[in-house]
Amino acid sequence: MKPFGYVRAGSVEEAVRAAGERPGARFLGGGTNLIDLMKLGVETPPLLIDVSRLPLDRIEEQSDGGLRIGATVRNSDLAAHTAVRDRYPVLSQAVLAGASGQLRNTATTGGNLLQRTRCAYFQDATKPCNKRAPGTGCPARDGAHRDLAVLGHSEHCVATQPSDMAVALAALDATVHLYGPDGERSVPVTDFHRLPGDHPERDTVIRAGELITAVGLPPARPGAHARYRKARDRASFAFALVSVAAVLDVRDGAVRHAALAYGGLAHRPWRARAAEAVLHGASATEDTFARAADAELAAARPLRENGFKVTLARNLTVDVLAGLAARA
Repeated sequence: MKPFGYVRAGSVEEAVRAAGERPGARFLGGGTNLIDLMKLGVETPPLLIDVSRLPLDRIEEQSDGGLRIGATVRNSDLAAHTAVRDRYPVLSQAVLAGASGQLRNTATTGGNLLQRTRCAYFQDATKPCNKRAPGTGCPARDGAHRDLAVLGHSEHCVATQPSDMAVALAALDATVHLYGPDGERSVPVTDFHRLPGDHPERDTVIRAGELITAVGLPPARPGAHARYRKARDRASFAFALVSVAAVLDVRDGAVRHAALAYGGLAHRPWRARAAEAVLHGASATEDTFARAADAELAAARPLRENGFKVTLARNLTVDVLAGLAARA
């Protein structure tokens, strides 16, 4: 048994203060990832600070037409919300593609962003892992890495970020709102997760004691169509081999706006800026979509067993974008 403390925070300020007083403390929302990792001995926080009853469970309309999604909004409520389904369907689709109905009823928006990799070596406390224990090595590079990264990885880590929701948020240019010892700050979701570099143990740019309070969505783009598509080994309750979140606005046969993000390929949701540059202003044809995918995936560095992900990502990109263009 590994003892730990528990406290239920009465306010955001109280939660942050408690975290500052106990180094290593973790915030507890739904606990669908954190508690599993504690059972495995991967996470051993000395204190859990329960934030599940804080008033962060609302989805609010903003004056500019955007949405503010509280950090403790449950995934099932987020996917079912009328404004999300109508104006941000890619987000609703992504959330529904993740986990199971029971888990979505418990998992929260903030916790979804903070979930950790499903790399088998990370989850096995008996194995070396630079993400779990810096300096011990990355056995996945020469071991079982079929499901792992082909973009942005380093010699220290080839893990992938497992969130479906975060991929859609990256395509939507969402913003993560934080509150910590130094007050409030906001981070674009595309900058929130880190690539591994020399410090794979740092999943995000979140600072010690900071709490996610909300996620902000900008106004939906009029006339654009969006879709989330996920390729996986089985039809449900499986993490993405490759996923694509796309927002596409086509007028008179040409691409006026495109936002594209990948899941399952990297340490963070991968915003496909090179692909978007090819798409902007180009003809909305399958040839253009293929060239855009090739431009992005040229940076891929697949390992022994996961080169198929590059082809899968290319084909998925073309299929998703062609489907959206046909709706224009």
